[in-house]
Amino acid sequence: MPVQVADNVFWVGAIDWNRRDFHGYTYTTPRGTTYNAYLILDDEVALVDTVAPGFEEEMLERISEVVDPGRIRYLIANHGEIDHSGAIPEVLEHAPQAEVLCSRKGLESLGKYFDLPGLRSVATGDMLTLGNKTLRFIEAPMLHWPDSMFTYVEPDRLLLPNDAFGQHLATSQRFADEVNSGQLWDEAARYYANILTPFSRMVLRKLDEVARMQIEIATIAPSHGVIWRQDPGRIVEAYRRWASGQARERVLIVYETMWGSTEQLAEALAEGVMSEGVEVLVRGLPMADRTDVLGELLEAKGLLLGSSTHNQGMLLNIAAFVEDLKGLRFTGKIGAAFGSHGWAGGAVPDLEEALREAGFDVMTADLAVRWAPSAEELAKAREFGAHFAREVRRSVMEAVPPHHGFEA
Repeated sequence: MPVQVADNVFWVGAIDWNRRDFHGYTYTTPRGTTYNAYLILDDEVALVDTVAPGFEEEMLERISEVVDPGRIRYLIANHGEIDHSGAIPEVLEHAPQAEVLCSRKGLESLGKYFDLPGLRSVATGDMLTLGNKTLRFIEAPMLHWPDSMFTYVEPDRLLLPNDAFGQHLATSQRFADEVNSGQLWDEAARYYANILTPFSRMVLRKLDEVARMQIEIATIAPSHGVIWRQDPGRIVEAYRRWASGQARERVLIVYETMWGSTEQLAEALAEGVMSEGVEVLVRGLPMADRTDVLGELLEAKGLLLGSSTHNQGMLLNIAAFVEDLKGLRFTGKIGAAFGSHGWAGGAVPDLEEALREAGFDVMTADLAVRWAPSAEELAKAREFGAHFAREVRRSVMEAVPPHHGFEA
């Protein structure tokens, strides 16, 4: 059934209970997801975003419980990605008179995906009056596509930011205050880390821009997951914290081992970190889920990256993780590499170079052991783990907290 979000504003999206991956197979979604669409009733009827292919009927049934879909006059496409635009053709079959509005970059993406002769662009500052309600448009390029934009609904103080502030979370509940808080924030962090981290500078600029607009926000309704209706400023401040690279005293140890030697080093390093009272998480690949690990890295100050050597390089699962790091470009983090080899090395220097390419401040651990670590080498690993933890603590204490985001 549709769910009321504000006065004459309804959620009419779809729940994808069984979705287990996203963006190809780069992002795992163990809790499924939702495709959120919002119906706005006034003298004129507007639909903001649609749903993924295969869920068109679910959305149209929800719309029909509120209003005849044929009355839709405007279809706002905040983002051209198919999980949000996939039902545009079906909506236009029911409402052929509807005008599709998007950003200027949306003309390109939507124009390639669909044959939409009536497509019209809007820009930051443009407004659309429906009657008593007015839609204000805010371009938000690279949050997370060039075509992304926000729609702000007056007088409801409702922000519809598409992929910003979302989570991949399938639930029968529609609001953040109705779901498990731990799961919610875990999914919000995973979402930011795996999707928006490369665009953190743009996130900060957009938060500042919206703050200067002095628009009051009572509710944030993203296009994935649940809606932030109670204290939406919490997710805004979390985005500012994540985008600015603010981290806590946490060390993440990520490794892949062949015959256990690299794993022994990882455990010794963890003992050293713990001896300094710093939080440590140890994740072996491929047993640990890479999407989860990247979410845990978001608020970690330090990363210790390890691999056995195979064909003079790193193992394949850690290599894939390294490619994630290079693409995501986390900021303000400290890293170091460790590993093991037999007759020829290669993994550790490759890992160190990869950390530099990914923007980490790299410390030299000198922990590339041959065959299996000796008692002395394990002691050295514990010592370096303690040293690394102290550097993490010092760096966190020296960091300047970010200022507050826009009013919500």
